[in-house]
Amino acid sequence: MMGRLPRLVATDIDGTLIHRDRTLTRRTADTLARLVDAGTHVVLVTGRPVRWLAVVYDQLAAPIPSVCANGAVVYDPVADAVLRTDPLTPQLLAEVARRLRAEVPGAVFAVEVEDGRSMRHDPGWPVRAEEDDHPSVRPFDSPADLFAAPASKLLVRSTERDSDVFVKLVAGAVAGLAEATHSSYSGLVEISAAGVTKAAGLAWLCSRYGVDSSAVLAFGDMPNDIPLLTWAGRSVAVANAHPSVLEIADERTASNDEDGVAAYLDALFER
Repeated sequence: MMGRLPRLVATDIDGTLIHRDRTLTRRTADTLARLVDAGTHVVLVTGRPVRWLAVVYDQLAAPIPSVCANGAVVYDPVADAVLRTDPLTPQLLAEVARRLRAEVPGAVFAVEVEDGRSMRHDPGWPVRAEEDDHPSVRPFDSPADLFAAPASKLLVRSTERDSDVFVKLVAGAVAGLAEATHSSYSGLVEISAAGVTKAAGLAWLCSRYGVDSSAVLAFGDMPNDIPLLTWAGRSVAVANAHPSVLEIADERTASNDEDGVAAYLDALFER
């Protein structure tokens, strides 16, 4: 565990930084801005695709880089540019889908394509209300569309299954081919290329900054955050975190709805 102030703060978004109503408080935005102004790197490390970031950036005092899609995409909001991407290839998508369709009959699929700026999905996929009828989100024209292009993330959903149980089934089916994790309790599993995790994506960005993992402070709440939290020099779970995250984190802070990340950072940097 680090004994000095971190050079870089990495935080998950949903369930960690923002409230359940998806809002970011002024307190949290101001805290992150003060760190950036003082020379500390701050990075959002999220399962979200690029197209879901604008609503967060609109609430921040200043844009900060993001590691998106569980590590598959590194995004610079100032230039609106993807700095790095590590997608699932069409060939890999085809094999993963073949295995999962055999293992999980009735499951529905979606893929994040164009570096997460667009999504294609099975007709039965439950589309978020704010993306319904949006041109960047549309159903497959045929089943082969699932593996027609590289994808930053493959999503598989089975609403009749508990996410903790379902992710083990999926991980077993794609073992040796891809990474499987989850960040919700809704029967959704997220699949990335082998070796692609939040830790790997952030490690690439840290190498550009010249920051060692020992100088990184990371916050999270769900199983997809575990690689990040175990890689960072200091890890903090919010009080509402998944039991597996609470078990491995070095420390705990208040819940996301209580501005736990800001509370921890305010105490740490003002000591």
